[in-house]
Order: sequence, then structure tokens, then C-alpha cells
Amino acid sequence: MNYSLKLDKNADKFLNGLPQNIAERIVRKLDEVKENPFRYLEHYEGKHYKLRIGNYRALIDIDFEKKVLFIRVIDKRGRIYK
Repeated sequence: MNYSLKLDKNADKFLNGLPQNIAERIVRKLDEVKENPFRYLEHYEGKHYKLRIGNYRALIDIDFEKKVLFIRVIDKRGRIYK
């Protein structure tokens, strides 16, 4: 059930601006999600899903036919839902 990941340019920019240890932790978690996405993802408004990574959150869209996880936004949990 392997899915592939695609990051939005804003999510990629946010990751590149983080300290290296935090960015690596988020990337490791995203790699885990590729293997079994529904173990980690929670449903969030409409067709979207959210992923909890410590104090950070990722909002994700899923293309079930192509098996692609599209990471729309990554941010701190207090800012991401605004």
C-alpha cells in the first residue's frame, strides 16, 4: 500500500526554513506515512486529512487512484488551522 509524496512549494519552503533536526523528524514521519497512511492520518474537513508531528501539523490531500499524498501545508499547530 505504498503511496508517493508530493510537496506543495509552500510546504517545501517551510521545511527548508526549519532547523535541520526538526525538518529531518518531519521528513521521517512523512516517510512512515507513505507505508501505511491511514494508521497516522486523521480526517479533516471535507476530503482533507491532517497529520500530527509533535507541535507541527501537515494538511494532506490524497489521490486514491494514483496513490499520491499531496502535502499542502506544514506549520505549527497553532497557526495551521487559521
